[in-house]
Amino acid sequence: MYVCLCNGFTDRQVKSVLAETGVCSTARIYRAMGVKPICGKCIPTVKDILRSAQANVADLGAQVAAAG
Repeated sequence: MYVCLCNGFTDRQVKSVLAETGVCSTARIYRAMGVKPICGKCIPTVKDILRSAQANVADLGAQVAAAG
């Protein structure tokens, strides 16, 4: 799904940047992709993707701790 029409990037590209770089902020995601928000409508979606990725990592960490 397209996240940003102004810069033409998708949720898969955002997730790929997160997986490859481990960035932890919305601004760093944009920098890693080499773009800047133009109209700003994509920012909430990028934040949601980042929060979801962080929650998944936290859940995985909790599962590992519980298993260990």
